[in-house]
Amino acid sequence: MRQFYFHALHNGGFHRIAYTEWGDAENPHVVVCVHGLARNSRDFDFLAEALSADCRVVCMDVVGRGDSDWLDNKSDYTFSTYSADGAAMIARASAPAEPKWFARNAPVTKLDWVGTSMGGMIGMFLAAKRNSPIRRLVLNDVGALIPWGALFRMKGYVGHGVRFPSLERVEAYLREVCASFGPLTDGQWRHLAEHGARREDDGSYVMRYDPAIAQGGHDREFPMGPDVLRGIDLWNVWSKVACPTLVLRGAESDVLRPITLREMKERKPDMESVEFAGVGHAPALMSADQISAVKRFLLQ
Repeated sequence: MRQFYFHALHNGGFHRIAYTEWGDAENPHVVVCVHGLARNSRDFDFLAEALSADCRVVCMDVVGRGDSDWLDNKSDYTFSTYSADGAAMIARASAPAEPKWFARNAPVTKLDWVGTSMGGMIGMFLAAKRNSPIRRLVLNDVGALIPWGALFRMKGYVGHGVRFPSLERVEAYLREVCASFGPLTDGQWRHLAEHGARREDDGSYVMRYDPAIAQGGHDREFPMGPDVLRGIDLWNVWSKVACPTLVLRGAESDVLRPITLREMKERKPDMESVEFAGVGHAPALMSADQISAVKRFLLQ
């Protein structure tokens, strides 16, 4: 695993985006992985390691999370910002490892996107754009309609700036608020705790995200359709996604409801889907069956 940074531009200022990279830096098959609302790139360590023999895997810390910068203007935590950063990540990931000015015909990069929850929404926005370079799209427990109740639940544990006296208390907290991830091993819970929190100078721990991400601002890029009272309506975006898509769903998820999944399939019959029993929102992509489903789809 290697860690890199680049500077992204939005709303008149630059901010730094961190990302981890796995696999051969010259591999022409690139998989971009983007995490959920209050998570970070290290959630994908297990998946990235499993894919690294066949792909170059790039896992981005969305601005305000992980090792990426926090924004000064908190109202800029919007999907227009995240989409612009995602496009910059795609441009960065698509560039040759060692570009040569004399190379007239560089190899075409196969670029896929794996997004969990918020990361899936960002991927959906980008895949729906004209001439999108995204070849295959994996949506991890997110779809074309996100119920308000589920959104409020997720935002409910973000924004409090809680401090923890020890890493053990961080882990206990994550086991509670992230129980819907499904059955994880003790080592996997510890992994989430170690990379989900940072130690302060006084020895306490805080989560590795800006509490202000829960606020966000008005987003001109965020489409609200006729079903707005039911939840966040992305049906218009979904209708423009042309690339092969795999949708993963936790069988107990309140974010991606069965009725939404069925309608997505009706509107896009070639869509593939896999459901995981005993999991809510969202599958952690750490177990062998979940990793296998993603790997099979991307390596077809």
